[in-house]
Amino acid sequence: MTKTFFITGGTSGIGEATARLAVAEGHKVYITGRSQDRLRSFIESFGATASEHVAGDIVDAGSWEDTQRAVDACVKRFGGLDVAFANAGFSSRGNLVSGDPESWRDMVMTNVLGPVLLIKATVPHLTQSRGHFLFTGSTAGRKVYPGNLYTATKWAVTGLAESLRQQVVGTGIRVSVISPGHVDTPLWAAKETHMMSPDDVARAIMWILAQPEHLDMSEMIMRALGQEF
Repeated sequence: MTKTFFITGGTSGIGEATARLAVAEGHKVYITGRSQDRLRSFIESFGATASEHVAGDIVDAGSWEDTQRAVDACVKRFGGLDVAFANAGFSSRGNLVSGDPESWRDMVMTNVLGPVLLIKATVPHLTQSRGHFLFTGSTAGRKVYPGNLYTATKWAVTGLAESLRQQVVGTGIRVSVISPGHVDTPLWAAKETHMMSPDDVARAIMWILAQPEHLDMSEMIMRALGQEF
């Protein structure tokens, strides 16, 4: 069955890989991001058939107005919504003493408030479709790096996912948080020795979505073989 996906942070990394795999499997995808050039390049990469399967918008994930507008546009464009994927996020450089407070604010707004706003905008539609809400968590949402605020935002995502799961019990909505370890994305200033590709995570996401409707895959933790953290 063809589904409609709404993916934040869909112009690179895990979001882009998931969007491409979803389209390859015959689904429709609406992505958001902050880069007009990346968004245009993503849509144009699908050629003449792009308008049938792919659309998107420039959205600040921490803005309610932007989020609501984009979700409404997605539903109008494709006729409904089946999967909402709160994927947008980034890590601010520096530690709890040397970090930039303004960058911290942007990170918390994107990584924590962003998923909350997406919940508010999409749950009414997901209730109608008995759909699926996904979060990109992290192994940093189960352990911590020293002096790192990013880990706190991912702990918040882990808790938020469980809070949403409990709220929507009985509605038919499924809720999953996928918590990958080191993934080769722009998040990293320098590459780690043991890393997964975004495609690895995307395949896991599509596997979660393919499970029977009576199963709620609440959380998946995955790491590259050899990762210590």
